[in-house]
Amino acid sequence: MERRTLLQSAAAVTTGALLPTAVSTGTATATTTTPGSSLRRVHIVLFDGVEELDFAAPLETLDIASKFGAPIETTLVTCDGPRTIVASCGTRIQVTAPWQPENADVILVPGGYARDPDRPGVAREIKRGVIPAALRAARRTRPVMASVCVGALLLGAAGLVRGRPCTTHHMSKDKLAEQGGKVVDARVVDDGDLVTSAGVTSGLELALWLVQRGHGIDVSLNVERVLEYERRGAVYRTGRD
Repeated sequence: MERRTLLQSAAAVTTGALLPTAVSTGTATATTTTPGSSLRRVHIVLFDGVEELDFAAPLETLDIASKFGAPIETTLVTCDGPRTIVASCGTRIQVTAPWQPENADVILVPGGYARDPDRPGVAREIKRGVIPAALRAARRTRPVMASVCVGALLLGAAGLVRGRPCTTHHMSKDKLAEQGGKVVDARVVDDGDLVTSAGVTSGLELALWLVQRGHGIDVSLNVERVLEYERRGAVYRTGRD
């Protein structure tokens, strides 16, 4: 059976109340979400030392989805307001949008170096405390919180993963567990208003899943075709809204 047909057929299956369930996105993906749900305004949080691929892969994936008619608007933001950030490989990015979490349906946090707080990256941002505090306050506006790779540790530092199924890069799963997360071995973990993904390239899976969850299987498959990428691994869904 053609992969597109197989995925479309699986998307029509109702998973029922026996959740959580692990769903393979490499062969079939089950979803009960309704296209057009409020996953439209996506804010990607940047900071000095952010990994380029962690934010660029979702950024491009979501942009391609918008060209297929999905009403997605992606905005780069920092929790400090407009400024220039220097990413992990030295890329300089001028962020012009203000920090306005009340205007976001999804706040997506990419990763960065997570071991040394004296080096730009996640560990330094946890020590600095600005991003965790901003994310904690933003939770009151009820956006979906999402992360790529060790961006989950920033959500953890904000207290947003405690007692929740989640995932991160395999080298940081112990740290995420220390922050109170119920760590799952999956490429993407969807716990309703908390959606986390594993290391680096899983940002593609995360973004494709957000497209599928919010705007339907056909759009996500069209984006895959443009990217020349087929999702792999699993989406672990808990059934939480």
